[in-house]
Amino acid sequence: KAFLNENPNCYPLVLSLEIHCTKPFQDIMARDMIAIFGDSLFVPNEETLHGSIPSPADLRGKVVLKGRRIIESNDSNDTDNDSDSDDSEVEDKFSANESFDEKTSSDDRTRKEISPELSRIIYLQSMSVKNFEESASHPSFHMHSLGESEVRKYCRKKDQRDSWIAYNQTHITRTYPSAWRVKSGNYSPMSAWSAGCQLVAINLQTSDYAKRLNDGRFRENGGCGYVLKPPSINGADNSPPQLFVIHLKVLAGYCLPKPRGEKRGECINPYVHVCLYDVDGGREIEINRQTDTVNNNGFNPIWNQMDDFKFKVQNPDVAMLQLSVWDKGVTDDFIASSSIPVSCIREGYRGVKLFDENHTRSGPFECASLLIDVKIKRGKEA
Repeated sequence: KAFLNENPNCYPLVLSLEIHCTKPFQDIMARDMIAIFGDSLFVPNEETLHGSIPSPADLRGKVVLKGRRIIESNDSNDTDNDSDSDDSEVEDKFSANESFDEKTSSDDRTRKEISPELSRIIYLQSMSVKNFEESASHPSFHMHSLGESEVRKYCRKKDQRDSWIAYNQTHITRTYPSAWRVKSGNYSPMSAWSAGCQLVAINLQTSDYAKRLNDGRFRENGGCGYVLKPPSINGADNSPPQLFVIHLKVLAGYCLPKPRGEKRGECINPYVHVCLYDVDGGREIEINRQTDTVNNNGFNPIWNQMDDFKFKVQNPDVAMLQLSVWDKGVTDDFIASSSIPVSCIREGYRGVKLFDENHTRSGPFECASLLIDVKIKRGKEA
């Protein structure tokens, strides 16, 4: 609420509720959220429930709740409620091997009962998937929550992937990391983005390549948390993507700090790792390139790179280029990086601002940057 008070025109905040309490406590949850959020809470009515999804612009300054609703018989379409928990992949695997006594089953059913008071203020409702053609006929507030293994499964087959993309043009899909990732690692968000998924959840507590891709994707629109889907994914443009080739040279670096911004220690030995993350027909592609190492120079390292790094881009609307700087040693240490949507890359000599593992440019990272030379060849030139 404090954030909304300071940013009254922000795009909507979506709260995903994992409801494990009984109906009396659900009533308390509902009353508390109504009291705390006040007019900022989006409460659906008949028009919004049976019409199209309101646009982010229509929901500026609002909090939208995702959870379980009481299903009306005419809305159920023989579809069961999906799990609200991100542990569903683990739960499904153990459910076949575990037996529960009658009391446990009864308690579980009690927790799954939904309070009418809470149901009234929930808008987005997770439903299980039978097939995407059937799901597309459901009310627009019905959505799917899919674990990363299901994302891979639906992307493998072209007909399922095409149906999923069409579904996401009128409905919402949320994806999330597997609960088996006990160290909070991340899956690649590229496949989910290429299928038009709107909510691609990752473990933000882990600073890995996937989080850096996510930071770069949403920096495209000022870091507001929303980016327009390209016409090729949103159904406005069915023409095949225009393939092109990026030729890139890493020329120099400036003011590269020590790993984690440490003030003391030996001079760094920086090198730059450049990776293209792309998707071709549901298959993820990674093309990796790496510069030589410049020893003992983090202030103004110069890479005498004679040959271009060549990257053939299959899906320009989705592909991303990630440049990350590392300190060569017994174990290479991450210094800083920048992830750039390919659609935002321009030709010529370009300065690339670098960000630390928390995606900030404060302190010793304030001036960290790379100088690169970019050439883009399209069509027959490529």
